Amino acid sequence: MLDYDAEAEAYDATRGGAPRAEAAAAAVLGLLPAHARTLLDLGCGTGIVTARLTRPGLRVLGADASQGMAAMALRRGIPVALADATRLPVRSGSLDAVSAVWLLHLLRGPGLVPAVIAEAGRVLRPGGVFVTTVDKDSAHDVGSDIDAVFAAHLTPTPADSSGEVEGHAARAGLRPAGEARFRGHGQGRSPHGAAKALLAGQYASRVVPRGITAAELAARLELLPDQDVPRAEPTYRLRSFVRA
Repeated sequence: MLDYDAEAEAYDATRGGAPRAEAAAAAVLGLLPAHARTLLDLGCGTGIVTARLTRPGLRVLGADASQGMAAMALRRGIPVALADATRLPVRSGSLDAVSAVWLLHLLRGPGLVPAVIAEAGRVLRPGGVFVTTVDKDSAHDVGSDIDAVFAAHLTPTPADSSGEVEGHAARAGLRPAGEARFRGHGQGRSPHGAAKALLAGQYASRVVPRGITAAELAARLELLPDQDVPRAEPTYRLRSFVRA
């Protein structure tokens, strides 16, 4: 997995920057109830999305386990806690909304995803909403030649599959409330970019080379045509769940 402290300074520029962040924030805001006055953004990272979760009367906070990422969010003026998403320094039933954008797919350890969802349910008031991306990695399968190279090496059990997330949410007292989709601006990969990202560990949640090394898999990508031409951009999916 990536060292997010080390990645913090360059992270936004390699992840679609402001256009992707604006699309994500607009989709999250569209799933929040009108009465929401407090929102905690889990895994807020550099705060590039968090800073755009703005509307009149809404107070937004961030939380991230990476000191480097939290420091970037602080520079953006976001009140942020350096915290594990499974143990939040927040009172039970005190928030109107919790968001987790591009977080759950990274949580590969046993029990982590249900623990994070349960913690979100704990801190929400009755009627509060949990909004999260689901099926993040599969969104990058756009039917390209890059996807054909990766096909035999994809993670068989993604941590954020929609069905699994819904099941964990139900056990945490959260029921389905809505969904939205948004475009992953700047995330269409070229073969050269995909090979570089693979070797840098950016595909750790999505690709697990089988029978070959990561370097050998990258070499296959480097045989594809139009090495620097980005393929289609992904479309990400958000789901919202309300606390009973």
